[in-house]
Amino acid sequence: MSPDSEARGSVRSAAEVNEQIRALWVRAGGTLSAQERAEYELLVVEWAAAIRADVIEAA
Repeated sequence: MSPDSEARGSVRSAAEVNEQIRALWVRAGGTLSAQERAEYELLVVEWAAAIRADVIEAA
């Protein structure tokens, strides 16, 4: 994820990002390599941003 996309917020919904996280864990067989861990960390940051955006929008 580029810094620009982080500044603008997530363009995907939390559900979409969560599905990608789940797929990553399935592909990895429950054990993440260093590269997969880095991808996971980026996805979690994106997921958290999407959740925050949903909460702000609901308020």
